[in-house]
Amino acid sequence: MVKNLGIGTGRRKTAVARVYIRDGSGKVVVNSKELGRYFPQNEYIMMVRQPLMVTANENKFDILINVYGGGPHGQAVACRHGLARALCQIDQQNYASLRSNGYLTRDPRMVERKKYGQAGARRRFQFSKR
Repeated sequence: MVKNLGIGTGRRKTAVARVYIRDGSGKVVVNSKELGRYFPQNEYIMMVRQPLMVTANENKFDILINVYGGGPHGQAVACRHGLARALCQIDQQNYASLRSNGYLTRDPRMVERKKYGQAGARRRFQFSKR
């Protein structure tokens, strides 16, 4: 049986990521795919790996991530948030460096809801004087 060392939940907009950290050699799996295959852009790969680089844990753990909702950017940031939380669970020494880099802060910005009588959240229907 595989033992999870740390579990973290990361969120961003409507994306939610569940992150499981296990002993291993630095392999990152997102939704049963290799990190590079799930996020083809290097920008997103770097984003997910940032908490590992800051805490110098790049090749110490295997990471399993289940992520759903949102788009690729929101999912990448949710993965980063969950990974940072899981690393804090493993070792409290990581907290200060992760907090100072802003990886433990959940970005509160959400899409504003559409109101009745309007075309969108703030956009009104076209006004006709006559």
